[in-house]
This record gives sequence, structure tokens and C-alpha cells, in this order.
Amino acid sequence: MAAKGGSVFGSHPVYPVMFAIGACHLLNDTLQAVIPAMFPILETELGLTFTQLGLIAFVLNMVASVLQPVVGFISDKKPMPFALPLGMASSMVGLGLLAFAPNYWTILLAVALLGLGSAVFHPEGSRVSYMAAGPRRGLSQSIYQVGGNSGQALAPLISAFILVPLGQRGAALFMLVAALGIFILAKISVWYKKQLEEEKLQKVKRAVLTSLPGLTRKQVGAALTMLLVIIFARSFYMTSITSFFIFHLMNAYELTIQQGQVYIFVFLAVGAVGTFFGGPLADKIGRKRVIMLSLSVPIPLALVLPHVPLAVAAVLLAIIGFVLMLSFSVMVVYAQELVPSKIGTMAGLTVGLAFGMGAVGSVLIGMLMDSIGIAETMIVVSFLPILGLVGIWLPRDRKVVRL
Repeated sequence: MAAKGGSVFGSHPVYPVMFAIGACHLLNDTLQAVIPAMFPILETELGLTFTQLGLIAFVLNMVASVLQPVVGFISDKKPMPFALPLGMASSMVGLGLLAFAPNYWTILLAVALLGLGSAVFHPEGSRVSYMAAGPRRGLSQSIYQVGGNSGQALAPLISAFILVPLGQRGAALFMLVAALGIFILAKISVWYKKQLEEEKLQKVKRAVLTSLPGLTRKQVGAALTMLLVIIFARSFYMTSITSFFIFHLMNAYELTIQQGQVYIFVFLAVGAVGTFFGGPLADKIGRKRVIMLSLSVPIPLALVLPHVPLAVAAVLLAIIGFVLMLSFSVMVVYAQELVPSKIGTMAGLTVGLAFGMGAVGSVLIGMLMDSIGIAETMIVVSFLPILGLVGIWLPRDRKVVRL
């Protein structure tokens, strides 16, 4: 990919690469979004239980979550530029298998291939974002993450306007999306490889910067533990909304699948906007402040969400989505600055754990809905954001100085 400007040491942002990898993140997560988009169809057409639906999401997200830190760890030692298009190719094969899967077990295999593609893409994609960022790491990570969250936001529209009319075979259309992603990622991989070659030629490692003060190993470990608790709470709650709140809308307000998916789309789309603003805001006021803002504001809104009229629910979904996702990219950068020598590992750990917690959450929420009912489950999960308040004890970072 031709991208002028920016030295091998990352002193200047390389905007074409920043936006290209963000666009590929959108394509990658659009493919992942096909799975939850199929839940209402699978529930009605195949008669799957909520627990079975949760297991489908579990396989997808668990494969991605387990392998992401592994891929990140390996790429920290030996970067793999051309793993990016290969990961997208795995997702493409998974989509083809999903579209024509004759049974439940084949669907599980298909989503495992999609999970593998996601596991390869995310740590290497985050590394490309970091390399292209220069001093604008908050902005670059926001561009990268808003691409992914925008792809996830398309899930309700995919369900309402493609999968409901076309059924399971409609998933085959998204093989074209995967093909476009492979093409763009091949170009990015050429740029990525060139940066590594220049760095090796100059025999100087890329400068590592951090906005955090000097921390002991014990302080770093404590901070990472708190981040993991926050990611647990956020991922469980996000899963409850993106995969299961549609059933609450259909049950409590008597909406159709298409009508209900519009409300989920609002939550995800406004959340994507929040993701974009979170990074630049953190560059200005500090990462911890944005994390705490993102975690504290949604608490009372989430608690009342299951009990309000439909019109109010739409407003609350938008506000919760925007504020909750302000910290999505910020927490990735914060973790990378806690351990600045392990960029890929930290990206794989934070984003991978989000997938993993979403996987576990899918199963547990599905089982809970089968056991106690839809409305009661929504009330229980509304307390999850409270756990995010552990972020109060995170080390405070310095504001980023623009170059």
C-alpha cells in the first residue's frame, strides 16, 4: 500500500494505513456479525434453544479469544504481515460452510473457522494501527476500533434485510465482503513488511512511548487485573444486548424481528460513534478519565432499561451504547502502555478476552433465559456495569502531548 509520510520509528501518523486497517476491521467484524444476526432465524426455523444459540456464540468467540493472545505473543517475537489476508481467507471459508451447513454441528465448525480468522486479524491489525499511529495512538486505535464496532453494528440490519428474506443461504453473500478484505489486507501487508525491513536495516527498534508513570511489576499486574474485571463486566453486558435483548423487545413490546433489530442497531451504531470519540478524548484528558466516564454513567441507565416504555428504551439504548463504548479503544491502548514491549500480546489479551467473556456470557445468559425467563434475565444482567467501578483504582496516566 502506498502511504507517504511517517518514518519507520512512527514519528508521524500514516493516515492512509490507519483508515485502511480500520476499513478492514469493519469488513472482518461484519463477517463476525453474521452469526448473532442469524440467532432469531435459527431459533424460529430450526427450533434451537437459547442455550444452543449461546453455544454457537461460545464457539465463535472462544476460538477467537483463546488464540488472539497466542497470535499476539508469537507476532511480538516474529511479526507476520501476510497472516492478515490468510486470516480473512479462513473467515471466507467459514462463511461458505455456514451458508450451506446441513446441521447444527456443521454450523459449529463454520463459526470456529470464523473465530480463527478473527483471532489472526485482531492482534496483527492492532499492530498495524500502532505502527501507523505516530504520536496519535488514541486516534489511530479509535479509527481501528470504530471500524470493528461499525461492522458489529450491521448485525441487526443483516438479520432484518438479508437473512430474514434469504434465510441461511444469505450468508453466502458475505463471501464477497471477505474477498474485498483479502484484497485490501494484501496491500496493507506489503506496507507492513516494508516497515519491518526498514527497521531491521537501520538496526534500531521502534521507539516505545507511554503516558503512564513508572510502575512496579506488582502495580502493572494489579492494573491488568482491574482491566480484566472491567472487560468481563462490559463484555457480558454487551452480549446481553447484542445477542439476547432482541428477544426481550419481541416479548415485552411485541415487536417483529425486523422492528426489534432496528433498536439493536441503534445501540451498536451509536456505540461505534462513541468508540471513535473515545480515543481522541483520551489523548486530551487522559485514558483513565475516559475509562471511568464510560463505566460510571451507564450504571443507572442500565438498571432502569428493562422497566421503561419502548420509546424511553430506545433513548437509553443510544446513550448507554455511546458512553459504554467510549473506552473500548482506550482500554486497548492503556493495556499496551502498561506493557509497552508487548503490543501484540496486550492487544490480543484485551480484545481476545472481550471475545472470550462474550462467549461465556452467551452461554450463561442463554441458560439463564431458559431457566428463569427473558424479562428476569434482563433484570439480572442490568447490574453488571456496577463491576466496572473497580477502575477507580487504575493508575492515572498523563495527557498525551501532540507532536
